[in-house]
Amino acid sequence: MADLIAATVVIADRSYRIKLDPKDEETVRRTVKTINDKVIEYKTAFAGKDMQDYIAMVLIWLATEQQKQVNSLDQELLLGKLEDLERLLDLQSGA
Repeated sequence: MADLIAATVVIADRSYRIKLDPKDEETVRRTVKTINDKVIEYKTAFAGKDMQDYIAMVLIWLATEQQKQVNSLDQELLLGKLEDLERLLDLQSGA
């Protein structure tokens, strides 16, 4: 297992000490920035809410975005398989 490095990330004004693989550090930091940007966006749009509410909103948004990507990948995979089947059928009907 690779050596993990210690990092401190701040999410919604709270610090978290985490250990991560050095190759994942940039991705984690970009993710943290996205989370914090979304918290600010939701704080602006929905004034007066509790910080936990904003974090929950961001969590729902992130999970939804991830699900969209998975669905998109599934569709691309299915489309590729259908194209392969169509090619096979074309080959057989031409023989």
